[in-house]
Amino acid sequence: MNLYTYFLNNTGRQIIKYAHYFPIYERYFSQYINRPLTFLEIGTGHGGSSQMWKYYFGPMARIVSIDIRPECKSYEEEQINVRIGSQSDRQFLQSLLDEFGPPDIVLDDGSHHNSDINVSFDYLYPRMAPHGVYLAEDLNGSYWPQLGGGLRSENSFINRCKGFVDEMHAKSTAYGDEIVPETHITNTTSAIHFYDSVVVLEKTPYINKTMLMIPENTKT
Repeated sequence: MNLYTYFLNNTGRQIIKYAHYFPIYERYFSQYINRPLTFLEIGTGHGGSSQMWKYYFGPMARIVSIDIRPECKSYEEEQINVRIGSQSDRQFLQSLLDEFGPPDIVLDDGSHHNSDINVSFDYLYPRMAPHGVYLAEDLNGSYWPQLGGGLRSENSFINRCKGFVDEMHAKSTAYGDEIVPETHITNTTSAIHFYDSVVVLEKTPYINKTMLMIPENTKT
């Protein structure tokens, strides 16, 4: 049973997701099935998504779900750890790292307010496992003023991610008219993917950008 089929046939706790998210999940998360994994879910909701991730990743996965609502603590079960706190509280985020170690995957489905998304990303992304996936969803809110966004707002997470594309290419800007400073994005991000309401960043500890010519000596 694939993830979308599980979702459609769910009889456990409620799950609320856009249907077009599921192929995105499968594309980036399938490599972690039946492997040791720490999965950090920002936003517990009704608890059903944590159960879905437990099913999907298998018995070696550790699911950590956070929410500001104390009643979410009751959604804990085997493999599912629920912690109560705000995604914009850096001390709380650090306590998660202290308890569970660096996450392999972060899925931000929390408050959807751009200020909260930014704090969580800025704190967690540099502290993730060296090979990891950071997925933020429901980013249609990046365009909504009531969520701290706007089409060209500097606080919009979508807008920031557009800038991350330039940071990823910072070394190349040395040959241009305007130099982009190198950041942790430059040296640890192999890809940034944009979908409707979703951004996925793939993290890697080393990116081999060496150009090779093989065979080296070829006569034309």
